[in-house]
Amino acid sequence: MKFVGIVGSNADQSYNRMLLEFIRRHFKLKFELEVLEIKDVPMFNQDEDQSQSFPVQYLYNKITRADGVIIATPEHNHTTTPALKSTLEWLSFNLHPFEDKPVMIVGASYYDQGTSRAQVHLRKILDAPGVNAYTLPGNEFLLGKAKEAFDENGNIKNEGTVAFLGQCLDNFVKYVGVVSQLKKPKPIAPEDLDCGKPISTTITGVDPDDPEWLDKAAKLVNAVEGDTYVKLDQGLLTVNQLNMFLNAMPFELTYADDNNQFLYYNNAHQDPETMMAKRVPSQVGNRMSTVHGSLPPARMKNVEWVIGTLRNGNQEYVRTIVPGSPAEVINTHNYQAMYYPDGSYAGINEIVFNFKPWLDWYLQTTGQRLVGGSGPSAAPAGHGHTDANSGASDAGGHSDNANSNTDADSGASSH
Repeated sequence: MKFVGIVGSNADQSYNRMLLEFIRRHFKLKFELEVLEIKDVPMFNQDEDQSQSFPVQYLYNKITRADGVIIATPEHNHTTTPALKSTLEWLSFNLHPFEDKPVMIVGASYYDQGTSRAQVHLRKILDAPGVNAYTLPGNEFLLGKAKEAFDENGNIKNEGTVAFLGQCLDNFVKYVGVVSQLKKPKPIAPEDLDCGKPISTTITGVDPDDPEWLDKAAKLVNAVEGDTYVKLDQGLLTVNQLNMFLNAMPFELTYADDNNQFLYYNNAHQDPETMMAKRVPSQVGNRMSTVHGSLPPARMKNVEWVIGTLRNGNQEYVRTIVPGSPAEVINTHNYQAMYYPDGSYAGINEIVFNFKPWLDWYLQTTGQRLVGGSGPSAAPAGHGHTDANSGASDAGGHSDNANSNTDADSGASSH
């Protein structure tokens, strides 16, 4: 599960920030937690709508795509901080990311009572129309005497307190599992698979379906190549090193941007016919409608479903197992949403690989074995039929997010 933790203070020194950071580190095997700040959120003023500002949009996108939210609130004058209240105002004015979202409240304060009164007020706010969060009832975690509670490394010193916090978090994980069944997916609007809405990174001047798009577009923008260095977030590589690194990945990678333009695949195969999802150089730059042009209309709707599902944040990923493969192959497709710095949708990263060798290695290494079950992966031999050109299967497939018919090229659900 992926949670976000909101620091309910805009102060540089905050014990509630320390509390969330401790939760992130100490309970990392229970869930993934990303700690979010509210320092840059403007004071709420309905006459000057700031809903589209970067700080508000960032919180909106992060909360929308999280499975749950943990808010760590201080207590100021028996209530929450003005900064937290203002943030919740922005996130219930024109934007409503908390609607039907599971929320857990924690808090740390200097005094014995923790943040009990602030938590009571915060529960009422989260229950208000326009917010409509599902706040975990009871299960209060109140960390009093915060100055003495943490050691020099930011860890809670009292083992009993840590154990109780763990129980509260276990309850929240279970609560999220229950509440997630009530989640209402956002309706999916029709996707423009013809790249008709250029974005800031769209290269104009070359038709996307030009088979020489890569060379022509690279020339237009003076794209670097060879041993020119590229500074990445966590590294410094040449273009050649980047290509070697990506081509050495033990799976096929593709990327399509949020304008539905197919921009990249790693070419680790000399023969496209040996790929799990066949791609050729002339497809780079193509419209998604062209890449999937051989599919019948019903299958094209599947492509739209996958893109719309990830764009809306209804699911963080879509996974499918494609039928029609020989017994030694479990053709697995994973479609993952990518995000811009403000948390908005930036396109799809697709990973395609044969899961069978990984599964066999794991079972052999651990001495475990599979028992029971059914479905494509349990079949003793190949079944169905796969179109070698489009990858579209006429046998249907399996997604771990929905029982669905899928096509091998898009991984898209017909639901």
